[in-house]
Amino acid sequence: MSTPLSDRRIKTTKTTRDFPLAPLHRLSWGLLVAVWGLLVVIAYMQPHQQSPTNPVPWWLVVPFAIALVVIGPLIMLLHRQIHLKDRTLVVAAAVFYTRRIALDDLLLDRARILSLDEHIEFKPILPLFAFGLPGFKAGHYLLRNRRRAFCLLTDRKHVLMLQQRDGKLLLLSPDKPQALLDELRSITRSDAPPAPRRP
Repeated sequence: MSTPLSDRRIKTTKTTRDFPLAPLHRLSWGLLVAVWGLLVVIAYMQPHQQSPTNPVPWWLVVPFAIALVVIGPLIMLLHRQIHLKDRTLVVAAAVFYTRRIALDDLLLDRARILSLDEHIEFKPILPLFAFGLPGFKAGHYLLRNRRRAFCLLTDRKHVLMLQQRDGKLLLLSPDKPQALLDELRSITRSDAPPAPRRP
């Protein structure tokens, strides 16, 4: 049985495209390793007594037990994604923070690609509902210029800044920020009504 034409159109118009993020800064990984190492050292400095009923040596259990402390932050670091689904930009960050924005709610003519080292007024300063490590920012932040932004930042030198119609900002670190911006503009232009013809 053939598929109705209307159903085929619906299936072909619903697409998802992923935009990889810029690589995570080595400071983020280094901090987790440093915390794990420090806790291991502290644990080994404490007196231990091997239980006769436990055949596994305590010195072997300690590093694996302490690894559980950094598993949570590690999972949050690994969970980061930017993708376009139909006409919605979806930004998933650090497990708990997901932002879905309809493209019609973005002012793409005001979008910019900038460096936070140069434009310090857009630096995230105060976490409102967020998770952060050196080189990594995810969630809702108050910026230096007192504006609010949803951030997913792994590279502060190449940041795509998108403004919403309600005045809030998105600060993102796609690996290719210009490619994402071009795709957003291409979709909105293709869906725009044709200009009326002059008589």
